[in-house]
Amino acid sequence: MSKGKSNNGYLGVTEPISLSGPTEKDVLQTAEVEKYLTDAGLYESQEEAVSREEVLGKLDQAVKSWIKKATRLSGYGEQFVQEANAKIFTFGSYRLGVHGPGADIDTLCVGPRHATRNEYFFRWLHDMLAEMPEVSELHPVPDAHVPVLGFKLNGISIDLLYANLAHVVIPEDLDLSQDSILHNVDEQTVRSLNGCRVTDQILRLVPNIPSFRTTLRFIRYWGKRRGVYSNV
Repeated sequence: MSKGKSNNGYLGVTEPISLSGPTEKDVLQTAEVEKYLTDAGLYESQEEAVSREEVLGKLDQAVKSWIKKATRLSGYGEQFVQEANAKIFTFGSYRLGVHGPGADIDTLCVGPRHATRNEYFFRWLHDMLAEMPEVSELHPVPDAHVPVLGFKLNGISIDLLYANLAHVVIPEDLDLSQDSILHNVDEQTVRSLNGCRVTDQILRLVPNIPSFRTTLRFIRYWGKRRGVYSNV
């Protein structure tokens, strides 16, 4: 049996209400919903989307520079320094594709086993970010249930978590869905990894991602308007 599917071949524990495709009326109503969401200002502009991608690229380059610099300062050999790597992943509404204008980006930095959270992440990476003119409102919260660095990069809010894996080197093609990455790590790392792993699992299990995104945007907006959903 494939992961996430029942013996009958459908996702979940109950069978779908209907396997029929959308009617012409359904398609028209979907278009009306999407227009309503657009008119409500729930979609970011193309310019903002490009800015977010640029910010994430800049953050990824920053953590790659940080891990090499910090590894060298720790006294490791030059070959080990050159192999040292860190990688940025996204999760939450941005990864799901349902974020709106001005929303923050939930991110995860994954580093190797020698790059400890307190010294490498909350000390050296914090200090490196503090020196970047593009970074503002830098706020570390090391004692949170899920430790986080909050800041703005080029005006875009970032929540950055850290996962300190047991890997000697972090590969660029690292797959966070593998359960083996949870071996020999602390609880903070497990909790930090959880957001990415759950978000990616949702995207793997959803059979129609565009329909899922439209539905989720609508439900989130409905909840916000009625005061029953504040995390928007």
